[in-house]
Amino acid sequence: MKVEYNNLYTHFVFTTSHRLPVIKEKNRERIEKYITGIIKNNQSQLYAIYANPDHVHFVVSRSPAVSEEKLATIVADNSEKFINDYNLCSGVFKWKDTCAAFSVSKAEINRICQYILNQPVHHKTISSNDEYEKFLKYYQKTIKPQ
Repeated sequence: MKVEYNNLYTHFVFTTSHRLPVIKEKNRERIEKYITGIIKNNQSQLYAIYANPDHVHFVVSRSPAVSEEKLATIVADNSEKFINDYNLCSGVFKWKDTCAAFSVSKAEINRICQYILNQPVHHKTISSNDEYEKFLKYYQKTIKPQ
């Protein structure tokens, strides 16, 4: 059945391979703009993005025709190619083989966007590893073990 109306917001977190801090500040906006274009061209809308040296946060609304896994794969594959084609990182750039995708309610979009855009300040008080563990504990507490 075709879904005519939807409200599907997802907060993605991609980490670089081995969590290496390879995304340089001088290339951050260029990478963010490229990822924005990928998202726009895949039945989705970007609300906020921030590329940290070792991870990227972005929140999107997406068509039900595009699963989280499909969108994540398209973004990862195309942004890796872009970063490597334009030598935006030293060495070969690669994302970790997995990412995180958290559902977000419409009521929380503004808060999540502010959180994403505030990454430089936020990471002065918490490391990316500690942040990631905190996210996993928060979001996974709603999932019952099998």
